[in-house]
Formats: sequence, C-alpha cells, structure tokens
Amino acid sequence: MNCNIVRDLIPLYIDKCCSHESMHEVDEHLKECAECTKVFNDMRASITDAPITNPPLKITRINDWKASVLQSALLFASFLIITVGVALEAATPKGLENGLWAFNLVIPATGFMLSLANWYFVRLYKSRKDFSRFSWIITLLITACAYTWTLFHYEISIYDIVEPFIGISITDFLESLPIFTLLYGVGFCLTLFFCIISKLLSNAYAKMLGKE
Repeated sequence: MNCNIVRDLIPLYIDKCCSHESMHEVDEHLKECAECTKVFNDMRASITDAPITNPPLKITRINDWKASVLQSALLFASFLIITVGVALEAATPKGLENGLWAFNLVIPATGFMLSLANWYFVRLYKSRKDFSRFSWIITLLITACAYTWTLFHYEISIYDIVEPFIGISITDFLESLPIFTLLYGVGFCLTLFFCIISKLLSNAYAKMLGKE
C-alpha cells in the first residue's frame, strides 16, 4: 500500500475506525516501512500524552438558568404585591379610601407582571436594546389600560378627581395635597419605578440569554 494512503489511514487505524481489510493492510505496511512506523508511533504518542481535561462548563446553560430565576423572582414579587393590595382593598370596601390600594399597588404590579409575558419572546427582537426599549413601553401601556379600566370600574371621572380642589384657597389646597398625593401619586410613582425596573432588568435578562 502507498505510504501516503497509509499515513492518511493512521488516525483511523489508531482509533480503530477503519475496516478490517484496511487495518490488515496498514499492519502489513508498518511491518515493512520504518518511516510510516515512526509517523504511527509519533501520532499515537501525541494522542496518549494529551492531557485529559474536564469538559468545559456549560456557560449557556447556567445563563439560561439565571435568566429563568430572574423572571420567576419578578413574577413572584409582583404577584405578592398584588395579593397584599387585594387584601388591603378588601378591608376598605367603602369611603374615600375605597380604590386606594387598587390604584397604588394592584394596578402597577399587575401591569408589570403582565408585561413579563413579553420576555418569553426575547429571541424575536433584533437586539437587546430593542427588547429593553419595548419592555418598559409595554409595561407602561398595560398599566395605563389597567388604570383606565379601574376608573370605569369605580365610576371615577377626571372631574371627581379635581372637584375637591375647585374654588378652594391656596392654603386649603396645600392642606389637601398630601391626601391627593396619597390617593393617586403613589401608584403613579410605583408605575414609573416598574417601568425603570422593566427597562434595566429586561436588558440584563436578554444579556444572560446571549442577545447582542
């Protein structure tokens, strides 16, 4: 057998991946050819002496796990806030405070929790920047829709909101401002907080999944 052919077969011969006939031909050739025998010995020695290393750590799998934990933690946290808000709202069925907890806790947390469904489609976005931008916009839009529905549910109009401040003095307005802020401002601030969190953490989430 030609030396060039034998040398091409040597790696398969060492791994015992060639046919029985080829193994036999290489055996016979190595008995007669000193140069091919040297090539065979050198190649076998390099394979034998190669250090045995542990398989590389599955970075991708670890990052997928971290992303899953992050999303689950956010879902749990928002659900916990909703649960607390609903419990507090149930304890104030009448009076001025009716709807207070819905506005300030339930709606912002619900808007954020529902927007997390968008995270399942992160791979459909062209870039991490696009995903992060759309994530906070979706959070804001869902929350705004929830606020609109709540105004109809509690039969609250814009006039009902501003009516207590019509015709009052500056002093009375300043005295009423903390109550107005408590009734409506906390929920809007929490909505802004969730939008910021959505933008920042969605970017981290996409990065964990290898999104550029």
